[in-house]
Amino acid sequence: MNGTRAAPVLLREGPADLRLVPPALAAWAAAALALGFSGTAAATGVTACAAGAGLLSVLAKAGRTPGPARSERAPVLAATAALTLLCAAAGGAVAALHAADLRRGPLPRLADEHARVTLDLTVKGDPRPMRPRVHGAQQAPAALLFEAEATRVTERSRVTRTARPDGPGPAAETEKGAARARAVRTPVLVIVRQRDGPGAAGWRRLLPSTGLRLDGRLLPPSRTGRGQDIAGVVRADADRPPRVFREPSAVQRTAGGLRAGLREATGELDGDARGLLPGLVVGDTSRLAPDLQAAFRTTDMTHLLAVSGANLTIMLAVLVGPPGTAQLTERRGIAPRLGISLRGTAVLGALLTLGFVVVCRPEPSVIRAAACGLITLLALVTGRRRSLLPALAAAALLLVLIDPWLAVDFGFLLSVLATGALLTLAPRWSAALRERGCNPRLAEALAAAGAAQAVCAPVVAVLAAHVSLVAVPCNLLAEFAVAPATVLGFAALATAPLAMPFAKGVAWLASWPTEGIAALARTGADVPGAEIGWPGDWGGALILAALLVAAALLVRRVDLPRRPWLCALCVLLLLMALTRPVPLVRPFTGWPPPGWRVVACDVGQGDALALATGQRGTAVVVDAGPDPGAVDDCLRALDVSAVPLLVLTHFHADHVAGLPGVLKGREVGAIQTTSHEEPPGQAEFVRRTARQRGVPVIGATAGERRRAGELTWQALWPLPPTARGVEPGGANDASITLLFRTRGIRLLLPGDLEPDAQRRLLTTYPRLPPVDVLKVAHHGSAYQYPPLLARVRPRIALISAGADNPYGHPAPRTLAALRSAGALVRRTDRNGALAVTGSRIRAGERQGAGAALAVVVQREDRQREEGHGD
Repeated sequence: MNGTRAAPVLLREGPADLRLVPPALAAWAAAALALGFSGTAAATGVTACAAGAGLLSVLAKAGRTPGPARSERAPVLAATAALTLLCAAAGGAVAALHAADLRRGPLPRLADEHARVTLDLTVKGDPRPMRPRVHGAQQAPAALLFEAEATRVTERSRVTRTARPDGPGPAAETEKGAARARAVRTPVLVIVRQRDGPGAAGWRRLLPSTGLRLDGRLLPPSRTGRGQDIAGVVRADADRPPRVFREPSAVQRTAGGLRAGLREATGELDGDARGLLPGLVVGDTSRLAPDLQAAFRTTDMTHLLAVSGANLTIMLAVLVGPPGTAQLTERRGIAPRLGISLRGTAVLGALLTLGFVVVCRPEPSVIRAAACGLITLLALVTGRRRSLLPALAAAALLLVLIDPWLAVDFGFLLSVLATGALLTLAPRWSAALRERGCNPRLAEALAAAGAAQAVCAPVVAVLAAHVSLVAVPCNLLAEFAVAPATVLGFAALATAPLAMPFAKGVAWLASWPTEGIAALARTGADVPGAEIGWPGDWGGALILAALLVAAALLVRRVDLPRRPWLCALCVLLLLMALTRPVPLVRPFTGWPPPGWRVVACDVGQGDALALATGQRGTAVVVDAGPDPGAVDDCLRALDVSAVPLLVLTHFHADHVAGLPGVLKGREVGAIQTTSHEEPPGQAEFVRRTARQRGVPVIGATAGERRRAGELTWQALWPLPPTARGVEPGGANDASITLLFRTRGIRLLLPGDLEPDAQRRLLTTYPRLPPVDVLKVAHHGSAYQYPPLLARVRPRIALISAGADNPYGHPAPRTLAALRSAGALVRRTDRNGALAVTGSRIRAGERQGAGAALAVVVQREDRQREEGHGD
């Protein structure tokens, strides 16, 4: 698939034909620009391009007249330029018309007014689960989303937002009356909140082409971060089964049956194969574990989970054989073994492509994958590459003219870039490696993985704001397992309707390479230096592209493969970047600081703290933050591999949703929680996750004392409900409050206690000692009890809050109170992770008896440098 296997198979050809490349790029660029500009500006650009094309056509025609001074190339260049401008005009015109369609009709206006409507919809895509997001203390409920086309709208009411007369705050909302039904034809995105009940399964089983009647609220697309290809977003609740007024088409029922058969065939598989195999075959990731999905993102292997041309190419390669052999006397593949002629093989390939599109849904992404797969098939069949770039350019041109929204689709861009790299860079790199003695098959695989990653990395950096250092080896090794997993998976899909026991047996065989792919993704993601942060904008993409080009030129100039010592040095540097040993990384990054006692991790709007026990690789962790990846990264940077106790102060999502990140690859002795199980859903999540990992869950008792190494602590709160008639006022007031001591340092961690609970805490412990470090309660909110601050008089105040959070944390009033008490204030939203180092120097001790207490920040506060900090 990724180049040629042996040089003698390929025909010697001239240079690549690039004449169709400029027209395709021009149409692509014009469509992307037209989708982002007004109709007037788009029409002006289209007119200018059309006029320029006409003028150049006249010049080209005039250049064909005989004359001694005429240049032979001038007419060709003029004709090419005219075609380029003409394609630009066509792309811009089609895109402008599509963009205008979204602004027609009543839906855009109703979306701006947040109207409640009844919609008749035609489902366009499979419902897929949304990743739950943490919003403050709450975790958003599970939801499904799918694309649809609205065909009829009935306005029930619309919401009018007015500013509050008393100043800032949320706008007041009023609803106005109903309106008549109107016929429309507008694309929308449907988000259905899932609730337990008999109707939930019906929503998940919806098939494309189904006619659906839905009550919900319309929102503008910008409210969801969705692209421009929809006119509105419909939010609804799945509290009852979907109201279907038109059954799906026969083709979609057939495709849905095949996909359901694959899910049933893989339903009894163990481990990751149950969720991963349907994703590899038809892009069905509904059962894929979130942590495995995150591992695929880290290793840049997400293309394996999407319907791509690679899936189709593998199946077509099984049919027609290895590259360049289709026209030989002794053809390979399944087709010649069955006695099928070359012409019949071509027909079977076309039918296989049609079946691929039907099963994987005839959506733009699938059509794009089929086009790129057929282009690669052309390389497999003929071994001719000179005609492949024109084919790729023609396919891109036609796809953009058919669906101009592909011009701003990252998936389309990545598909074209990867296919182009396999057709141009990969063969040259493979030949260079073979010239230096590399095995032909290994050279082809290395060249294909490296070329695809090199051209796609800048775009991936824009999407993910990272650069994966393990992408090439992970994708290279995955190639050996993807082909058998895909072939066996398609076999299970095809045989499931006929013989389910046989399909389950084939799926079991496919689970072996599938589990290998999952293990590879997890192993790559667990490497400390698997990824590095990168600017997630086009400026960062340009910088990365320039660095990759410079690296390629440098390798070629110094002839790196012929310099073993230089190769060894590069490999050593790469291994250091991947393993990131703390003693070697610290001089460059300054993090983590040596001798850290407590670290407030930068986990966004939430809490997660690590307290050193004095034993290498061991720390007590208090809270897990809202994001498993963020807390895992923090603990990994601190080299924490063992957690004798994880304390979850209360069950709000911004403190417990990151629990899988703490448990990932670490030895956790126990999880301690409050007895106030609110919200119940998140309390059950903690218990279920702990049960799956075999970690015991214990309760906290006020007054209990514990020790881990040189770290000792006492639980101060919450008191038992029977004590003095105390009843917690809510989850925040039930937060476990801990007083730690380590090397003379006192640290108070009050969770999210509200003022009333802080008052009762001070009343219960009137002799509460002053502390050196205070983790400010509730992310520095305005709701604090000043007498408690006056009593503990912290020297250092740590605030864990998310940048640009909507709650205004930390509050200016709280910052002022801390500063007036003489505290040094540091906050994660501006400084990143915060580490307290040193030890407390007591009165009468020599200055050299211990290092003075200090705070080391992961990044400098730029706002502070400008005079706006603490």
